[in-house]
Amino acid sequence: MCGIAGWIGRNDEVADAAGVHRMCQTIVHRGPDDEGLYARGPAGLGMRRLSIIDLSGGHQPIHNEEKNIWVVFNGEIYNFPELRKQLEDRGHRFYTHSDTEVIVHLYEEMGADCVTKLRGMFAIALWDERAQSLLLARDRLGKKPLYYAQHGGRLYFGSEIKAILAVEPSLADVDPEGVLKFFYFGYVPDPNSAFRAVHKLPPGHLLEYQAGKIQVRRYWDLPAFGSQAPASEEECLEELERRLAEAVRIRLISDVPLGALLSGGVDSSLVVALMARASSRPVKTFSIGFREQKFNEAEYARLVAERFGTEHHELVVEPNLDETLEFLTRSLEEPFADSSMLPTYYVCQMARKYVTVALSGDGGDELFAGYDRYAVDAQRSKLDWLPGWAGRLYRGLLHSHLPSGTYGKNFAWNASLPPRDRYLDSISYLPGLDRERSVFAEDFLQSVAGLPNPMQQFREYYDSAPAGSHLERLLYLDVKTYLAGDILTKVDRMSMATSLEARVPMLDHVFVEWVAALPAEWKFRHGTRKYLLKKLAERVGVPRALLHRPKQGFQLPLEAWMKGEMKQKLYGLLLEPRTLQRGYFRPQAVQSMVEEHLRGRRDRSSVLWQMLVLELWQRNFLERQPGVPSEAMSPAVS
Repeated sequence: MCGIAGWIGRNDEVADAAGVHRMCQTIVHRGPDDEGLYARGPAGLGMRRLSIIDLSGGHQPIHNEEKNIWVVFNGEIYNFPELRKQLEDRGHRFYTHSDTEVIVHLYEEMGADCVTKLRGMFAIALWDERAQSLLLARDRLGKKPLYYAQHGGRLYFGSEIKAILAVEPSLADVDPEGVLKFFYFGYVPDPNSAFRAVHKLPPGHLLEYQAGKIQVRRYWDLPAFGSQAPASEEECLEELERRLAEAVRIRLISDVPLGALLSGGVDSSLVVALMARASSRPVKTFSIGFREQKFNEAEYARLVAERFGTEHHELVVEPNLDETLEFLTRSLEEPFADSSMLPTYYVCQMARKYVTVALSGDGGDELFAGYDRYAVDAQRSKLDWLPGWAGRLYRGLLHSHLPSGTYGKNFAWNASLPPRDRYLDSISYLPGLDRERSVFAEDFLQSVAGLPNPMQQFREYYDSAPAGSHLERLLYLDVKTYLAGDILTKVDRMSMATSLEARVPMLDHVFVEWVAALPAEWKFRHGTRKYLLKKLAERVGVPRALLHRPKQGFQLPLEAWMKGEMKQKLYGLLLEPRTLQRGYFRPQAVQSMVEEHLRGRRDRSSVLWQMLVLELWQRNFLERQPGVPSEAMSPAVS
């Protein structure tokens, strides 16, 4: 595990090793153990290493026998022992015991398509001196990040945006389209970032760069949903258990201490159960709790720890919100509104005191329809009888004339939409081009009026899904967007902020392909979400008290905090002239939302949190970038 960075210059340039080192210094938290650089001709590659496998011999960059192919790599390749044997049988000679080295030899055999053989999580930068070409590749589900930017005849890349900005600060130019998407979804979906010139390489894609030209192509996608039906429930359960146990087992390979993040939910509890079965010693587990009992899952995590005899560590969080929010918004590089980043950060911080690697249960909700929103969507299917013309009439003529804060106003908008768009509206926060126009300043609305509607990208995922049913299309959409852009971004950033490697067995791509192909009734049956996964959890001994309670997840008591310890921050920061003068929101709309929340008239915590982290990102990250002109921070389109 590490962070990578570098650039490819013009053919007449010589790479500046000092500049690559400067890029690497911004991501030391990703790899505190070692740094490696390659600078030859126009290419500069760098890495920061968190040593996990082959502690003494895995120094990067790593090369082939002729030293004309060089790679820096962030992640873990779990099938590297099998790949290594196959490559040695074909005459390749290895000089390390690391998983990284299989990449260069696979590339010699297959070229860019070598990534299709890799099982694991990865962001790869490979320089081929012979062809003077760069290959960038990102794992299938997007567990590891990879950014790139083309500027001044160079291609820059990095595990984090700040690595690119370290050598090209002029690229810190806010992208109105990225910010608009943040308002809609609470994160910036790929391929956008918060900056015009900086792009995310989408999951399951690779980028080839040669002679100043970029080619991006997809190398993997989910298979057809519902394409294979098990003969019986027992057969399906046995296969599920075998496949998930294997995905867990191969993620226990480590030369450093390893444990698990245990939330007390079904997914992480199941992972811990399978870890305990595969481990010869007690599994180290880590959980956090809150004093507000409504949000405290610690007792359920304790039940799991006792059931499987883990070495359990628990922390009741009483956060210093000001200090933590300042640190995280400075680290995140983009505005990011998932408040569960805080408990994720705290549990990673605690785990890092004892282990270097931790498994988590992420991915189960997207694969097995575990989120509440799928159940809500199913309930709202009763609205399908409403004629389309009536919905268009409401949205076009009535909605904007209802006073802000009118009860039922937003529900009526949602009810007026067809099924696909109803779901998209339900997962959006501040869709400024339609439902929530009244929140935004007129100048901002005019500046983004010519941009694509952020919903369009999501509609295209839904429409192109290899699926027949509405639910399966939603699962495909969420894997492509929410999983990569929110959940895995949160897990990566919060774990790496503490130099902890997080592994996600439920997102093993072999396992994911098998689950996707199961018919929808094995995932959502008679109102029961995660039907098959809960059956397996019960089978392996997860306490029944966990299995049929309301879903909670890593949630924060935001509503209470915003009326208590965060009250002054809300008033002082959101209504401060410096904030309002950014030009995003109508001051009256912000004032109204804050007052509604503090009076208890309506829970506005999610939207107020979104506004809060946007302003903190602006202050703690953007304004601290050296050499960035103030006009680059404006939301206006130039």
